[in-house]
Amino acid sequence: MTAKRILFTGGSGKAGKHVVPYLLDQGHKVLNVDLKPLDHPGVDNLTADITQSGEMFNAMTSYANFGELEPGTGVPKFDAVVHFAAVPRILINPDNETFRVNTIGTYNVIEAAVKLGIRKIIIASSETTYGICFADGEVDPDYLPVDEDYKINPMDSYGLSKVVNEETARAFQRRSGFDIYALRIGNVIEPHEYDRFPGFFENPIQRRRNIFCYIDARDLGQIVDLCLEKDGLGYQVFNAGNNNNSVNIPSAEIAKRFFPNVPLKHTLDEEEALYSNRKIREMLGFKEQHNWRKYV
Repeated sequence: MTAKRILFTGGSGKAGKHVVPYLLDQGHKVLNVDLKPLDHPGVDNLTADITQSGEMFNAMTSYANFGELEPGTGVPKFDAVVHFAAVPRILINPDNETFRVNTIGTYNVIEAAVKLGIRKIIIASSETTYGICFADGEVDPDYLPVDEDYKINPMDSYGLSKVVNEETARAFQRRSGFDIYALRIGNVIEPHEYDRFPGFFENPIQRRRNIFCYIDARDLGQIVDLCLEKDGLGYQVFNAGNNNNSVNIPSAEIAKRFFPNVPLKHTLDEEEALYSNRKIREMLGFKEQHNWRKYV
C-alpha cells in the first residue's frame, strides 16, 4: 500500500465520517473539505463550498496544515480526490437546489482535479440511479441481481443528479485519460444502526426500495481505499454494497415474495445480495468485514 495525500469532500457527512478515519488508519493523509469540520484525530479540515469553482481550485492547491509549511518546498500535490459532498437525498432541500448543488458541485470538483493533474478521482454516486429507491409508487427492477450493466433510469432530482454526475465523470475521463471511478453507494449503515435490523426482519418490505441493500460505512472505507490503490481502470462504475441482504430471508425467497415478476439473471446463492457487489469483489478484491450477522 502506498500512502497518499487525499483531498476528501464531504468527510463530515454520514458516510464520510467513517470513511475518512478508515483512510487515516491505512496511513493516508486526508484534508477534509466540507462546510463543517470533522472532529477526528489526524484529519485536517478546510471549510469550502463545492458549488464555488474558485474555492475548489484553491482547496486543491492549498496546504493541509501548518506542518506542510516547514520543508519550504511549496504546496504538496494531492495524489487523489475523493468526492462525497452532496445534498444526501430528496426531501431536504427543494428539488432544484438538490440538483444544482450535486451537479454543479461535482463538475467543479472534477474539473479542478483534472486541470490540476490529479490523476485519481473517486466520486460518490448512488443506488438511487437505478430508479427504485425514490420512485413514485412501487417499481420493479428490470432483473435481479441489479448490477452495473443495468440501464439506470431514476425519476427524482437526487437520482438524476447522480446520473448527470456519472456522465460528467465519464466526459472528464475521456478528456484526460485519468482514473475516475464512481461508486453507486447503497444504503449506508453506521455501526450504531444495526439496532434497526430486527425491525427490518419483522417488516422486510421496508427494505424493498433499497433492493434490500446495505453497505457498512467501514466496509465502504475499504472500497474507497481499494479504489485508491487500483490504477489503470479508466472510467468505472462500481456498486458499493455488502455481500448479502439486509433481512434474514434467503435471497431466492426475497425475490419470490417481493419481486415475483422480475426475471433472475442466474440462480441465486442462499444469501447473495440482490444489489450485486460482484464487480468490486472481482475487480478490486473487496472482502467484506462487517456482515450484519456479527452485530444482530
